[in-house]
Amino acid sequence: MVQQQTAKAPKVVRVIEPTISVQETVNSTYRAIRVAAYCRVSTKQEEQLNSYENQVKHYTERINAEPGWILEGIYADKGITGTSYKKRDEFNRMIRRCKQGKIDMIIVKSIARFARNTVDCLKFVRMLRDLDVDVYFEEQGIHSNQPGAEFYITIYGCIAQSESENISANVRWGKAQSAKEGNVPFHYKNFLGYRKGADGKPEIDPDEAEIVRFIYDRFLAGDSLGGIAQKLEDLQIPSPSGKPKWQFSTIQSILTNEKYKGDAIINKTYIKDCISKKVMINNGDRPKYYVENNHPAIIDSLTFSRVQEEIARRNSKKKVKQKGSKTEQGRYSSKYALTELLVCGECKTPYRRCTWTISGQKKIVWRCISRLDFGKKYCHNSPSIEESLLHRAIMRAIMDTALKNSDVLKMLKLHIGMGFEENTTEDNALNIQVRIAEIDAEFKAMLSGVSSDTVDAFDDEKASALIMEKTELQKQLEQLQEIQQKRINTKHRLDDIYTILDGLKNRPMEYDDQMVRQILECVTVDSKEQITVIFIGGLKIKQSLLDC
Repeated sequence: MVQQQTAKAPKVVRVIEPTISVQETVNSTYRAIRVAAYCRVSTKQEEQLNSYENQVKHYTERINAEPGWILEGIYADKGITGTSYKKRDEFNRMIRRCKQGKIDMIIVKSIARFARNTVDCLKFVRMLRDLDVDVYFEEQGIHSNQPGAEFYITIYGCIAQSESENISANVRWGKAQSAKEGNVPFHYKNFLGYRKGADGKPEIDPDEAEIVRFIYDRFLAGDSLGGIAQKLEDLQIPSPSGKPKWQFSTIQSILTNEKYKGDAIINKTYIKDCISKKVMINNGDRPKYYVENNHPAIIDSLTFSRVQEEIARRNSKKKVKQKGSKTEQGRYSSKYALTELLVCGECKTPYRRCTWTISGQKKIVWRCISRLDFGKKYCHNSPSIEESLLHRAIMRAIMDTALKNSDVLKMLKLHIGMGFEENTTEDNALNIQVRIAEIDAEFKAMLSGVSSDTVDAFDDEKASALIMEKTELQKQLEQLQEIQQKRINTKHRLDDIYTILDGLKNRPMEYDDQMVRQILECVTVDSKEQITVIFIGGLKIKQSLLDC
């Protein structure tokens, strides 16, 4: 028997009405909106500061006048860029308040006021949206919590960033044009030796200039950076930043800054871009401009050049592997001149000053570093020489050179000055300058002949060839100018040596490290009986140790 199938019951949907009225629900969950306003002006100029004050006043009045709104606070940054949030203290404080749940809504004039960096703008908008914080941009009429708001924020953010990039490009172009005209920006803060004059141009500060000259003099006298720093601190002379402690880098900067000889290099550094604002050292990425005689010099050109040569000489000291060290040692020593001048005649390794104690008596000797550290493995016959004997022998060689007839001094001059009277360098430099002027004139003529009708006829290959030739000639000119400067420096160093040696004729001197540095290039230990004293320029004097 087939059972009769029962019909399926229809689906029933019932609406459950609220037990309280809608009005009662609203009243029970209602909370006033805590509103903050953010203001920013990008410069500290007076008109923008007025704009800043107006913004603060405007938002204070608006929020207080809106029913259901409570003023949480006005956050305002003055004179701060919008391309980065890192230095915007008030902006960051406002974000922290949002994370603490103390802000429900932020009002800002425009997206450009909020951030000119598209990435930062979107990052913070999304962060605040996750925190249920709405951002209202007045000019664009956009709420960040509206559907599709992110798309519009991205568009307007890109426009704001593009404006910043255009402004940055305009500023960069303006600085480049100013540099081409030789206009040097001079920063006086923490810059020793100069102050801003009544005419707005740099003038020498006499007291500070003496400190600069002292630093240059002590460096040429043989002092190390640390030695100079210690002398300045002992004299209680504050650093350029006003601190009692002098940093080695500060002294190094003073010794290498061309502004102290009255010149200036423009574009030593540059800003990578307007977003990161990273400062980059200009290693040829952008043009540099060298301005001569821009302001009064504290250090004459000769002294400045001699200091640069001495810096290069100290940095190029021969490296010596010493026992117990992982790397070779080549650091300049200012304490004893012989530390860098005295070398072993057998293995060419520098000598080291040592203290021996024999029968309770201390004696200073100089020994070959290789022999001292490794025994006879690398150096077999180098002798140890008592310091007092070594000093007497060196001074005997110097005195003998000074006391002999003038032919010796003439020979010394011949050795040092050989070839420096030629005019080849000057002639070559003049020829290069003439050719550069011809290239500039030819290139200018090519450009002046270009019009809308003849642009296709412009010879790109010839233009490129002219530019490449000019670049190469400029490099050659710089090299020739460097050679010429070294020639001038050498001639003046000759004069110093002659003055010292000539003065020794009638006034015998005791051994002096500073004087030895000025006139000697090297002292070689040939044996326990003899040394070779080599003057700057190559003149060699054999000196016996037995009669000293």
